[in-house]
Amino acid sequence: ASAAALAASGTASGIAPAMSCAGVAGLDLASAVPGVPFEISSATELAASSNTLGNWAACDVKGVIAPQLHFEIKLPETGWQADYLQLGCGGLCGGATVTNAPASAGCVPLTSGAFAVASSDEGHQVGGGLFSTDPTLSVDFGYKSDHELVQAAKAIIKQYYGQAATHSYFDGCSQGGHQGLTEAQRYPTDFDGIIAGAPANNFTALNTFSHAWTAQSVYLDGGPATITNADLADLHKAVLKGCGAPADGIIADPLSCTWDPGTIQCKTGQTSTSDAYCLTADQVTTLRRIYAGPTDEHGRLLYPGYQLRGSELNWAGIITPATATGASGDISFVRETLRYQVFDSPQPALTYKDIKFTATYYKKVMGPNEGMYDATDPDLTAFKKAGGKLILWHGLGDQHIPAVGTMAYYKAVEKVMGGEAATETFARLFLLPGVAHCGGGQGPDTFDALTAITDWVTKGDAPDSLTTRSVDSSGNTTASRPVYPFPYYAENTTGGSATDASSYTPVKSTAEVGLKLDWLGSFRSGYETVGNWVGRKWVVTKGKN
Repeated sequence: ASAAALAASGTASGIAPAMSCAGVAGLDLASAVPGVPFEISSATELAASSNTLGNWAACDVKGVIAPQLHFEIKLPETGWQADYLQLGCGGLCGGATVTNAPASAGCVPLTSGAFAVASSDEGHQVGGGLFSTDPTLSVDFGYKSDHELVQAAKAIIKQYYGQAATHSYFDGCSQGGHQGLTEAQRYPTDFDGIIAGAPANNFTALNTFSHAWTAQSVYLDGGPATITNADLADLHKAVLKGCGAPADGIIADPLSCTWDPGTIQCKTGQTSTSDAYCLTADQVTTLRRIYAGPTDEHGRLLYPGYQLRGSELNWAGIITPATATGASGDISFVRETLRYQVFDSPQPALTYKDIKFTATYYKKVMGPNEGMYDATDPDLTAFKKAGGKLILWHGLGDQHIPAVGTMAYYKAVEKVMGGEAATETFARLFLLPGVAHCGGGQGPDTFDALTAITDWVTKGDAPDSLTTRSVDSSGNTTASRPVYPFPYYAENTTGGSATDASSYTPVKSTAEVGLKLDWLGSFRSGYETVGNWVGRKWVVTKGKN
């Protein structure tokens, strides 16, 4: 039975450990997983009161997989239901801590100790890009670390409990979403269910062209920022009005809004005020570029996405700086990838200003990284055949990773996997209005996809909706709203309270159905990468479209 079913029936007494926690530290499992050399460095008792995942005591195991992939596993001392959960990390990772699952709010099996839970640092410490100057560490971060961790973790679990885990799940957001899709594409039998939130799966183009485009748009011609954090509130109000947003201020279907910033450009001699907000010519240029996305000299997108209207309040500190002479987050995102991850040798002098938005430069950046950092293969045939289930989710107000890119990937999956009906038998995408990157923002952002994925895997109950909630600092729910599988969105068709999920019904988005992007790249179908490092360059020796 699934952990969710056992918890609901009140019979979740759990599987007891077959050995002491202290004994785990002395385990020699060097030969347990061929090809994955690892050692356990410590195993200590963790009190329930100190466990951020829930109120359950655990054996907290830490170790390292060669050459330096650090991991942590929390093994429940009571309540374990033979389930394993692996968590992703964020940004460029760099820390091995098991603290929270991003899409599991209110999941009773998790909070009661039904899952053994693990995570890793993806092979390096701290969050900068210097690790990518080492070929082995690049591979670990690019695609290998999670596959190795799941094997090592399962070996430890089997020893500790005297039996293997029955089901395995993955939950991650941002880079964690990228990790989840990497697993589904490259190692389709590792996990029974995967939750991939706001995936940075088109990693190379995202961290170069997408972030550099917004930075160069905000700092036009290398000058001071045309838009700062102080502009965002008034700008957002103008966007809501232009998009015809309801009274709750949340645009449910932002892809359908084509509001033009030029409609509020200041007239000759006019000065913008909070009562009569208007945009300078440079600000109009900036915003048009941000809403259009990075394009080459022929108007083709260099990243399959762009900022959606309604996301403006979430731009602070990422797309826009605090002051006109301050720095934005986008600048730092570009710096690490451009300097250390995309070229044959480190280029420490490069900045976002050096990115050229041309077809030639696109090939220069993307070519050396083929098969390394990206997880864009839409052919999930092997994952589906293995019985795998995938829940994708993305906040429509995401200021880091445009949600359009995930829509485009999902549509590519549909095309390869036989259409909408065939795809939704194993994969579904949920889009959260107003929600920023991996949470926050203006819309309800708290939800439990972990119960949904376990029910789908163990009982065949595909999620027709997820209920999202806004929660205040005291843990009280202040609003709720359903989200439906792509291409449907929730609309208040009943006239009920906008903060009550029961007021909403699903409506098909014609904009999402008709989404087509003129993108210079492509989602590769049936792509298989076989290659080797030659110096600092990853040379592909086999690959196909």
